[in-house]
Amino acid sequence: VLAEVIKAFGVPENAQRMEEARDNACNDMGKMLQFLLPVATQIQQDVIKAYGFSNDGEGVLKFARLIKSYESQDPEIASMSGKLKAMFLPPMTLPPHGAGTGGVATT
Repeated sequence: VLAEVIKAFGVPENAQRMEEARDNACNDMGKMLQFLLPVATQIQQDVIKAYGFSNDGEGVLKFARLIKSYESQDPEIASMSGKLKAMFLPPMTLPPHGAGTGGVATT
């Protein structure tokens, strides 16, 4: 089921919906919750309802809790879970601190 959910995010229509939501959110966490999370939830609902989960936010939460419970037991599930989260959660970066950093990224 988790693999199907990840695959659903790659469907061109869903990828476009996620991209538009990301653009609207502008990396603002509050706006991510407002724009991106509902789209991500809907994409997951469309897949998991075929597996007996309710077709609402509660179904997605139950699915997420179930995946979390298997992460420590199965490295493949843990890896796929990380991929799924990366699709709709912004990377958590610490703000630069200390003198002389200037906020310039190096590669």
